[in-house]
This record gives sequence, C-alpha cells and structure tokens, in this order.
Amino acid sequence: MKSTVRNRFKALTSACALSLLATVAWSQSITWLGVLGGDRSFAFGVSANGAVVVGWSYDAAGQWRAVRWQYYGFFQDLGTLGGNESRAYGVSADGAVVVGEAYNAAWQRRAFRWQNGVMQDLGTLGGSESAARGVSANGAVVVGGARNAAGDYRAFRWQNGVMQDLGTLGGGRSWAYGVSADGTVVVGGATNAAGYYRALRWQNGVMQDLGTLGGNYSEAYGVSADGTVVVGWAYNAARQERAFRWTASGGMQDLGTLGGGRSWAYGVSADGAVVVGGAENAARQVRAFRWTVGGGMEDLNTTYASLLTNGSVLWVASAISPDGRYIVGWGYNAATRHNEAFLLDTGFPRRGDVDRNGCVDDADLLAVLFAFGGQGYRNEDLNWDGTIDDADLLIVLFNFGSGC
Repeated sequence: MKSTVRNRFKALTSACALSLLATVAWSQSITWLGVLGGDRSFAFGVSANGAVVVGWSYDAAGQWRAVRWQYYGFFQDLGTLGGNESRAYGVSADGAVVVGEAYNAAWQRRAFRWQNGVMQDLGTLGGSESAARGVSANGAVVVGGARNAAGDYRAFRWQNGVMQDLGTLGGGRSWAYGVSADGTVVVGGATNAAGYYRALRWQNGVMQDLGTLGGNYSEAYGVSADGTVVVGWAYNAARQERAFRWTASGGMQDLGTLGGGRSWAYGVSADGAVVVGGAENAARQVRAFRWTVGGGMEDLNTTYASLLTNGSVLWVASAISPDGRYIVGWGYNAATRHNEAFLLDTGFPRRGDVDRNGCVDDADLLAVLFAFGGQGYRNEDLNWDGTIDDADLLIVLFNFGSGC
C-alpha cells in the first residue's frame, strides 16, 4: 500500500511539477447573474465548482423560462416542452444535467430533465402534471411531485425512465424536494393520517416523519450528501416558521432567526455542517443567512457587506455547493434595479483544501492518497463524481501551496 501511494505521488508530481509553482488567489465576490430580457430572476441550484447556476428568469415577453448560467456570462434559455414557460430547480454536480418543470403544448406542467440541449418529459404517475425539484450528484436520479390517477400529488423518484410513487405518511399527498448525492435518500413533505403536513425522509421504501418544533407542520428541502442531515422549516409552539436541521441522533434543531420571528432553511453542504436559507431580522425584513455548526446563524448581508454596493441586498440563499464555498439565491441588484439571482463566492474552502484549514498542503494530498479508490461523496472527492481518483489528486496538485 505504501509503495503504491509513493509511486502514484511521484508520477503525479512529475506530471504536474510546473503547476506546483502556481497558486490560486483567495477571493470573495458576488456576481449578479442578470435577467433574460425581463426584470427578475431567481437561482435555485449550483454545480460543485460554482461554474454553473440554474433557476429561472422572466423573458422579454414576461414569461418564466428555465435558465442555466455558465462561466459568469453565458446565459442559456433551456426552452420548454412545447408550452410557453419553464423553471429550473436542480443541477448535477458537474453542471451538465438540469431538472425542473415546463409546460407542454396542452398547457400541462411536466417534470423535465435537460442534458446536452435536450429537454426530456419525465411523465407522471397517471395524472396530468408533474414537477421536478432535485437531482442526484451524477444526474441519474430525479425527485419531485406528480399527480396520480386520483389527481393527488405524490412524491416521486425517477430513474432509468421509471417514475416511482414514494407514498405518504398516511394522508393523500406528498412532495419530494431534495435527494442525497447517490440518489438513495429523498426528503420533502407529506400529509399524515390526521391531515397535517410533515417533513419526510424516505429511504429503501420507508418514509419517516421527521416531526416538528412544537407545532403541527413541517417540510424538508435539503439533505446532506450521505442523507443523514436534513434541513427545512417547521412550526414551533407559537406557530412561527423556523429553519431546522435534523439528524437521527439529535432530532430536529431550531436554527433560530436573525432577530425576527421566522426563518426557512433551503440548502445544506455535503457534510451537513453549513445550512443556508432566509430569515427575518429585527425589522421583519427577510435576509439571506448562513448557519454553521460552530458559528450559528449569520446575515450574509453583514458578513459580505463590502461586496454589496449602492443598496443591493441578498434576500434568500436557496442552495449551496457541496463544499460550502458557493451560495446562490436572489436579492435586489441596485445597479440594475432588478430582483435578481446572485452567485456568492465566499472564497472558502480553497480548491483542494480537503481538511478545510485554509492551506492546500501535504495533509490534503495525503488525505486523498490514503482515501484513493474509495467510493462515495465526501471531502476527499473534490470533484464530487463519487470516486476518489487521479482527478482529485490533480486538483490538490494544481492548487498546492494556496493559502499557505
């Protein structure tokens, strides 16, 4: 084992010797992503490297269109299924697969999966409508909600052309919003036998009620890469909507607010340590937040105030990249006077920084080497393709010395 690691290290070091001299500058930035001819846009998903953002925008005709932003400038209308409108909600780790909803020529809303310029209608569960909300890291598993033959919406999991009804918690309705990196764990909401809507976690055919924070209702929107951490919102005993973070060992945790009464969590990092969403401040204004295990809830407008000019505001953070570096959502762009999608590059962690200490060094290289060949989406899997391999080693090498 040791000799194999040494040989691989030597080979890759020789191949990338010049790259070791280069470092990647630490940077923070907010990019307003613009609009598609209209006056507003929203972002709901971001690729692992922050290069692709998906969501929707008004076009010049005032119609919603699913959009894919790429490389800070390429703005792509993904089209429809024959109707006039579409919306995108999720994107694969590599940015190649986009999912959402689009209208067909009969003005029926349908879940779609888009790849290489082709928008695929994923069908329904026997009814007329469906909509996709989440996609696995490799783009193979899609989740959302679809009408069945009785006309009820049911959470679905789609794979290889087959749409599976995930059931309910005893009531008639359910909806799926998020899926783990490997596609095996699904989260969302469903009605129970008493008619209350509850956050759900589905795995291996079993749907689990995640409870509430003292009230009657809850809903889950995001899940960690391994499916063990779930985020969303729930009513507390005072009937206030509160962002939550759920784990099997700790149950449902109230993440608090920014000084107001309400908050909602929408996205979570791959390791479950960073949560993003929207929360009310003391003035009852909704502001984008980031919550961390060690630091609690912070207003992104305060943390990154130096990047916001002329009265621009970040209203809601809807998604976060697996490593926690890139955050997307929407707010007010004072320069254009539009309600607009944004991409926030927090600058941390640096590319290749496996142990998250701000320095890409021997420790990060060794972490990848000793996990080499492993499967599963975790910090050593730097490109989030499900396998720890040469591609991950090269990311460390290309960024070696950064921040040190």
